[in-house]
Amino acid sequence: MDRQDEKQPVPSTLYDEEYFRTACEGYDEFNTSEGEQLSRRLSSAFSLARVEPGMKVLDVGCGRGEILRHAAQLGADAYGIDYATVAVNMSQRVIESVDGVVPGYTAVMQSDAKRLPFPTGAFDRVLMFDVVEHLYPWELQQALAEVHRVLKPDGMFIVHTAPNIWYDRYAYPFVRLFRTLLGQGEKYPRNPRNFLVSVNEHVHVNEQSMWSLRRTLGEAGFKGKVWLESPPQHGGENVVIDNLRTLAFRTPPFRWFFEREVFAVVSKAQPSP
Repeated sequence: MDRQDEKQPVPSTLYDEEYFRTACEGYDEFNTSEGEQLSRRLSSAFSLARVEPGMKVLDVGCGRGEILRHAAQLGADAYGIDYATVAVNMSQRVIESVDGVVPGYTAVMQSDAKRLPFPTGAFDRVLMFDVVEHLYPWELQQALAEVHRVLKPDGMFIVHTAPNIWYDRYAYPFVRLFRTLLGQGEKYPRNPRNFLVSVNEHVHVNEQSMWSLRRTLGEAGFKGKVWLESPPQHGGENVVIDNLRTLAFRTPPFRWFFEREVFAVVSKAQPSP
């Protein structure tokens, strides 16, 4: 791709402390516990890494730093990078609060995901939680190449990204119409990126489907499992809505459009003999 056709990265200044404390996934739990507790989404993603004592873990786009804290609590050496100055400062405060208390080593530095400041084959686990959607395709390509480089041959790469772009493009208009007919349209803006958190309209530049993420990871030299999940859907509105919700979130192909979160656990693909 010609450099002049590449869109410029999202400015790091958009990721200020207000963003991390009011819009970034897990902010309620962070504000309450300063990193001691993880949100449901972050906890689900982190558990997939199966972190063990003695491992070296890299959190790409470490944000507030709570994942570093939890990896170190399990006895791993946890390293974080983020290109936003505010994120580095917040992460530093979190890991300083447990320095000398948790068994693992922690460190955080300001760096671009496209140029990771670590040697080849350094990490047992690389984590990329809620970062993919913030990187333009050309940026993501370079970032994944760097992850592939720093990951050990037997290491694991764990990804979480949201929302599922197929939900935004194809399912959300029907959800919005249905809710409008029920008199709830004011809660569902025309642009789904403004649903609950309006800042996503400016910082979400590369949302994925299960299929696009699988293809992108494969092209970057990874193989493994990519799948969809959603938070538990609260029932009890009425029988018709509950049945429709069950159909949408549990039955293929509908669930490919209505499930909102994309997960991946992959490793380096072995070269063909």
